[in-house]
Amino acid sequence: MNRTTLSLIAGTTALAAVTAFAAFDSPSASGAAAPGAAAQLPVERTGLLCPAPSTSDIADTAYTSFTPVTKGAASGGKARLQAAAGQSDDTGGKGSKGGKGTAKKADEPVLAPKAPGTPATGETSGAETPALIGTADGGFAPGWTVQETTEVAAGTGRGLLGVNCTGADTEFWFPGASTATGRTDYVHLTNPDDSAAVVDIELYGKDGAIKSPLGENLTVDAHASEPILLSTLTEERQAGLTVHVSVRSGRVGAAVQALDDKEGGDWLAAATDPAGSLVLPGIPKDATDVRLTAFTPGDADADLKIRLASPAGLITPAGNETLHAKSGMSTTVDLGDVTRGEAGSLVLTPTDQTVPVVAALQVTRGKGDKKETAFIPATAAVGTRATSADNSAKGTTLALTAPTGTATVKVTASAGSEGGTPVTKTYTLKSGTTQNIDAPIPAGLKGTYALTVEPVSGAPVYASRTLAATEGGVPAFTIQPLPNDRGTVSVPRTEQDLSVLQN
Repeated sequence: MNRTTLSLIAGTTALAAVTAFAAFDSPSASGAAAPGAAAQLPVERTGLLCPAPSTSDIADTAYTSFTPVTKGAASGGKARLQAAAGQSDDTGGKGSKGGKGTAKKADEPVLAPKAPGTPATGETSGAETPALIGTADGGFAPGWTVQETTEVAAGTGRGLLGVNCTGADTEFWFPGASTATGRTDYVHLTNPDDSAAVVDIELYGKDGAIKSPLGENLTVDAHASEPILLSTLTEERQAGLTVHVSVRSGRVGAAVQALDDKEGGDWLAAATDPAGSLVLPGIPKDATDVRLTAFTPGDADADLKIRLASPAGLITPAGNETLHAKSGMSTTVDLGDVTRGEAGSLVLTPTDQTVPVVAALQVTRGKGDKKETAFIPATAAVGTRATSADNSAKGTTLALTAPTGTATVKVTASAGSEGGTPVTKTYTLKSGTTQNIDAPIPAGLKGTYALTVEPVSGAPVYASRTLAATEGGVPAFTIQPLPNDRGTVSVPRTEQDLSVLQN
């Protein structure tokens, strides 16, 4: 977004314009003296998009909103989640807790948080719950996190499904999707803006790109959401597909809902951007099967070392020491019960030449007709802070890994949505290890609570959170990676420079 030169001199420029100006007039380009170190300032506005949770009449969905208390954040403001336009207003809403919202009408919020530092919750049920578009500003914006968790008692995709509501973007990668018999996978596209978005969906299988002309030039109306069934885009039936969502105009939020007739299902969140080395954190210690899907979007093949960051350090899975991923083709490897009863995270690194790759894991717990499935996409490091909402005293596992060096991490449990006092603990992670930590629980907890993860020192830390609940003998679970919550942004320090008026 451009601003005038006069506004730059006056020091009233919007954040985006300051950043653009600093990038254009960099010391390397102009020969000017280097500016002071950039300041980390709290963001002042955040947008999140939550996909429609289920088409099952017996689905129960909980939304949990949380904003960490952030030093220097603006006062005032608010956060709201509302139904995307063009969808049914009848969501079968059951009311809400904490936030005292409702999902019954499009112009009413599902939840309305009262203050940073305390979660707000809302609930809906049935098949008509729409996608949600959320905004937070002022003190509610820095690190605003919303978790959508759905329980489905029976039918295709039965079990526990969870997803972190995400911001809009222009490109997404989803390794591990499927059009195979028994799987029903949807790409959910949500447009938060005032004009329509135009989107392409590309599919890549074991032999390369799959012809899918019906995935081209898809229109997502303003303030609307569209679920696209992958099996309608191609006649080929393949597991281990990589889905690439690219936006020609506008921007969208995207997530894949992967539902299996017999093995439950979950949301597959977008993988982190293609990179030479990847971390997939938090494989449950009782996983009965782990399947890796990798894809190389560039022109060169990728050769990767496969290692497991266990509680004792980095180990190489027997029989799966390396992975050769051919350019433009999805490659799938079955790692079996790779964790062998211990916490673990998968670490992929180049054997020689660095080639950007995207990857995700499909994780199965249980056996026979009691299987349940979840996904772990490769994720970015926690960075300054990561936030996880919708935790309970039982059934929550926080996995932390430091693949490249020792790290110290501070974990804070927030107040509960209905009562409780925050608690903070500090943990040390040894190099190359993964720990399922004994996460703190708020004193006097009532309701659900949030966890914030803040690295204090040492090497980069990666994290994920697992929610688990056994239902009818089925070990239902869902996993959400925890990248940086983007609560702060780097703002270059600027000085008045009247010489720009002479150019």
